[in-house]
Amino acid sequence: MVDSARAARMAKRISSIVASAIGTEIKDPRLAYVTITDARVTNDLHDATLFYTVMGASIDAEPDYEAAAAGLAKATGILRSKVGAGTGVRFTPTLTFVLDTVPDSARHMEELVARARANDELVARQAQEATPAGDADPYRSHEDDETGTNKDGSVE
Repeated sequence: MVDSARAARMAKRISSIVASAIGTEIKDPRLAYVTITDARVTNDLHDATLFYTVMGASIDAEPDYEAAAAGLAKATGILRSKVGAGTGVRFTPTLTFVLDTVPDSARHMEELVARARANDELVARQAQEATPAGDADPYRSHEDDETGTNKDGSVE
């Protein structure tokens, strides 16, 4: 029987176990700036996917994604044993680590929104200075209806 609520609880528990193990128990310097952002467990509780991000040593430093992936690959066995001990389930799920692209996508979306706002402001400034094309009053007026002639003198 499929119990997605149990899988969600298990994912949350696995996420906290792995995050605390990376932060306190595993002494690999490649994992110093790794953060677990999300975890998903299949409904049969056999596979767990953990999403992670990597920060740089400073704001200007570029993160080392390859080293973090190598460090996580090396620590997968230890982390899986900690998950098994911490969850107490009969079958310890396999752990798969996936780089989380949501922060990069969010940053890209923010840049697109900023560019769209700048273009909107440019269009608004141009619209304020613009004058209508053609006649000042392109619509038929009440006077035209009474005389039967248009503004250019043509007869309807």
